[in-house]
Amino acid sequence: MITRTLLIAAFLASSIAIAACNEATNTNTNTNSNTIGTRITPTVTATATPTPRYTEEQAREEREKAKGNKETIGQSLEDAWVHTKLVAKLIGDTKTPERNINVDVVDGAVTLRGQVDTAEAKTEAERLAKETDGVKSVKNDLKVVAAKAGNSNKPANK
Repeated sequence: MITRTLLIAAFLASSIAIAACNEATNTNTNTNSNTIGTRITPTVTATATPTPRYTEEQAREEREKAKGNKETIGQSLEDAWVHTKLVAKLIGDTKTPERNINVDVVDGAVTLRGQVDTAEAKTEAERLAKETDGVKSVKNDLKVVAAKAGNSNKPANK
């Protein structure tokens, strides 16, 4: 008798659970059935890309590297971060000879100094600087100096 009562109670409990699930499913089915034939596209909200966590330690290291390259970085964390991003862009761009370009960043103002081989490299370096987040202004002091012909060990023709 107890077993029979337990079986009936279990059956009733599962029936109630199934009914509750079906009702939730029916609600979803009805909601979805209204959109049959309509293409659903997810909405994308524009959000700013979060700035990676840039620490004071990283800024100190960047200032030391810059000082070794005779570059200037302001004391703000933002200036060091701008310097890091811009130097990385210059290194990654085949049109700019980063090792010949000094990058100074003070209060968001960037100054590009050094020598490049072409006017295109000068323009490209300035473009990269202007497109870098955090840059407020760019002063392009790069000098275009034609590359010297390589030194050949062949004797000159007489």
